[in-house]
Formats: sequence, structure tokens, C-alpha cells
Amino acid sequence: MADENIIGNYRLIKCILTGQSTQVWEVVETSSHRHFAMKLLLPEKHSDTTAKSMLYHEASVGLEMVHGNVIRIVHVSNEKTDHYFVMEFFPSGSLKARLVQKQFDFVREHAHSIFKQAATGFAYINTSGWVHRDIKPDNLLVNSKAELRIIDFAIAQRVQTDSFFSRIFRRKGLVQGTRSYMSPEQIRGQYLDGRADVYSFGATLYELVTNRPPFRGATQQDLLQKHIIEKPVPPIMHSPDLTQEMSDLILKCLAKKRDDRPQGFHDVLKALNQIRVYKNDPIRAREH
Repeated sequence: MADENIIGNYRLIKCILTGQSTQVWEVVETSSHRHFAMKLLLPEKHSDTTAKSMLYHEASVGLEMVHGNVIRIVHVSNEKTDHYFVMEFFPSGSLKARLVQKQFDFVREHAHSIFKQAATGFAYINTSGWVHRDIKPDNLLVNSKAELRIIDFAIAQRVQTDSFFSRIFRRKGLVQGTRSYMSPEQIRGQYLDGRADVYSFGATLYELVTNRPPFRGATQQDLLQKHIIEKPVPPIMHSPDLTQEMSDLILKCLAKKRDDRPQGFHDVLKALNQIRVYKNDPIRAREH
């Protein structure tokens, strides 16, 4: 009789997370006894072609990524019965979970390092030709040593260019993302490049330093409208011990027009290397 706790060459140990169409499990490879994480399509979603294609899209984009701040994919199933991929086991919580658990001191203490690691990882992703499209605290894992991994490429999209021909031939895309973090151009279904991720990163930093998103809306449509037209309250107003420079950088990332934002994560990193997050942070040597 088949062992129901074994899928492929992996034994299921513990369910870490259950989403709408997938579960993430801690698993052990039966041949090597090494621990990994498995993202597994729920059995009831096997006939859902959208959920299945998103899972395999996430895996295929992840396989291209080889960077210390991006979760590493090690195996993708090619089975008819089970649909999954296997990644490095990174025991940690997301930054969102740390906020929910009120681990504000941890986030604050490691903020500079966390922000720089994330910006480094996203610079690599954009330079590799991808827009992540779903940057948010939930998709940034940070372990107890404050080491960071970026996850979830389910809706990642190739970096697009804006030209006369691309405007003619580009169909207005399905608007996907998480409403609290979406750039105006993402909401409008326009072409996306790395600056859309810079905006979402700005919204993420805003939440990490103030414990609230830049905008809240009475309805989903109201929230999206605020991203398009409303100016965010400077984060320093919610968090007075933030430096003016950090508050200004976050607001610059959240500029409505992409041309007004940092033009990529290398610019974000350059700025982060020259400023402190909080007024009482130690002065850091400038990095080149």
C-alpha cells in the first residue's frame, strides 16, 4: 500500500501554511534525509487550470533565480497525480507575521539590513527581466538572524517596454496584485517595469516602519483610487523617530508617476547606503 505521507521522493513532515489553492509543507527527501519546503497544489484544485498554471509559473520563474536573497527552487514535479515544487527550507516567519505578532523591536533593530537585503534581491529580479508584482511584507521571509528571502513568483511578469508598437499590440492585462501595495500603473493595467516594484516596495517599507499601510479604503475600489490620486501621509508623522531622509525615500518610492520614483532598486540601495532608518541608529560608514 502506498504511503500517503510520501509524495515523489519526499516525506511530508508538517504543514506550514495553507492558502486558497496550495499548501506549503516541511518535507524530508527520502534519499538524502535533507529538509526542504514543498508547495503543493490542493487535491480539490487539480482540475483548476488557472491555479495549476500559476503554481508552475511560480516554479519556472523561481528556477531562473540564483541569488542569496531569493528562495531557491530545487525540484519541480512532472507527475500527473501530484502538482508541486520543492524549495530550500528556510524556517522563519514573514515580515507580515512578525508585525501581527507585534515583534516591532526585532523589525526595528534589523530594519536597515532587512531593507537593503530586500532591495538587493529585487534589483537582481528586475535585472533578470522580471517584475515581481506582489511585493508585500507577506512575501519577505526573515529568520532569527535577520537573513531575508523573497518568495512567491506566482504573478511575476516579464519587464515590459513602452513603445508605439507595444501599446498597439499589448492587451490590457488582467489586473493582479495585492491592493494595499499596487502601483497606479499596475491598477490601470498599463505596461510594467521595475519601477512598479519600487512603488510596492515603498508601500511595504511604509507598513514596516509605521505598522500601517500607506492607504486604507472603505471599499476595495476606494483603496485602489487612493493609490492613484491621494498623497500618503509622510511616514514620519506616524513614526516620529524615523529620520527625515528615510521618510522622504519612502515617499519618493510611492510617487504616483513612475518617472518621479527611484529609477530602479540600484538607486534605492544607493540611497539606503547613505541614510539611517531611525534617528538613534548608529552612524554607518558609507558603502560604495
